[in-house]
Amino acid sequence: MQCSAPQKLTKPAPVERTVAGQQCQRTSVPNSFRALMCCFPVNPVIFERGSVMGCFSGTNSKSDAEENKKRKEANKKINQQIQKDKQIYRATHRLLLLGAGESGKSTIVKQMRILHVDGFSDEEKKQKIEDIKRNIRDAIITIIEAMSVISPSIQLENPCNMEHVQYIQNIMQQKDFDYPQEFFTRVERLWEDRGVQACYERSNEYQLIDCAKYFLDRVSLVKDPTYTPSEQDILRCRVLTSGIFETRFTVDKVNFHMFDVGGQRDERRKWIQCFNDVTAIIFVTACSSYNMVLREDPSQNRLRESLDLFKSIWNNRWLRTISVILFLNKQDLLAEKINARKHHLDDYFPDFSRYATPLDAISEPGDNSEVLRAKYFIRDEFLRISTASGDGKHYCYPHFTCAVDTENIRRVFNDCRDIIQRMHLRQYELL
Repeated sequence: MQCSAPQKLTKPAPVERTVAGQQCQRTSVPNSFRALMCCFPVNPVIFERGSVMGCFSGTNSKSDAEENKKRKEANKKINQQIQKDKQIYRATHRLLLLGAGESGKSTIVKQMRILHVDGFSDEEKKQKIEDIKRNIRDAIITIIEAMSVISPSIQLENPCNMEHVQYIQNIMQQKDFDYPQEFFTRVERLWEDRGVQACYERSNEYQLIDCAKYFLDRVSLVKDPTYTPSEQDILRCRVLTSGIFETRFTVDKVNFHMFDVGGQRDERRKWIQCFNDVTAIIFVTACSSYNMVLREDPSQNRLRESLDLFKSIWNNRWLRTISVILFLNKQDLLAEKINARKHHLDDYFPDFSRYATPLDAISEPGDNSEVLRAKYFIRDEFLRISTASGDGKHYCYPHFTCAVDTENIRRVFNDCRDIIQRMHLRQYELL
């Protein structure tokens, strides 16, 4: 089809048409439009009402009416689901677990599974066996290597155990290690050596996982082919957290979403992804780390790193309205160190020598006066940071915890639930 030559624009002539016996509105059709129509034949029904052929749209068929009805019903269901999801979202308490590496965050998450989900299935327990065996291997390798590195160095009490050391050194680089019975037998012999024990006692001078002694004492159980980890074994097992892990659980018909984020320095850049709509932050610190250094920075004291990290979170402009529940964790290990009197707290924190136990101090079973003074000193170091701003927009709620003690975590979390509920109501301006 060829187009006619472009016409000179003139005043459009009114036209009048009749469709299906109905009188249509008078419509002006420009000459230029007629020219275009001859080039591009168009089905008139696609034009909107008020156009040249708009009168065709005035007679919707029965099928169109049914289609519109279905569309409205679908939209109604979608809107209802959106409102339902919004209500569920607003009713959910989102808890963000933060803290330096190896402070016990992942252990808290495991406790939530034990207390408020279904614990761990038999299949999950079997999968943990490999991690536990790896903990034993890593622990004995670390201790053996440290014996010649720390100053002064430490020798084996029994020179005959050197063959076991050589065996451990030979398997150090093996990636696909199948953990034969010979491995466990040699580990048991080395762990009995007083030189190895002496090196373990100086573990604050090098990087050793907290569960080293726990599993080295249980090698005879782990090496049994029928071994199945207990809940306590799973709680103690150390696996590096990399990334963000979410655990969902319900307590008294209230939904909780708990986010566990890796605490090592290179993992902290991921934290910002979790800050949206957080109900509360649970900051976990390892109180027993007062005499230890960071794995990623041997020049930095672990507890001071935790204090610095807490300060940066507390003063973060994006978190100024989010309160913090402070878990002063690893109280069992702190008490062991204080009672051993080998590593004095005031050697690492000189202010402790002038610190007096506060009047609000409450003694737990097994606490002596020095342990009580130490735990409250560490608490007050954190509270000093939280009270410095005094803006009244967010608060710090400290709790003494032992993450591997299920009953302790049950009691502490029950105490925290009322606090979390108030934070949630305040978040949505209901309080």
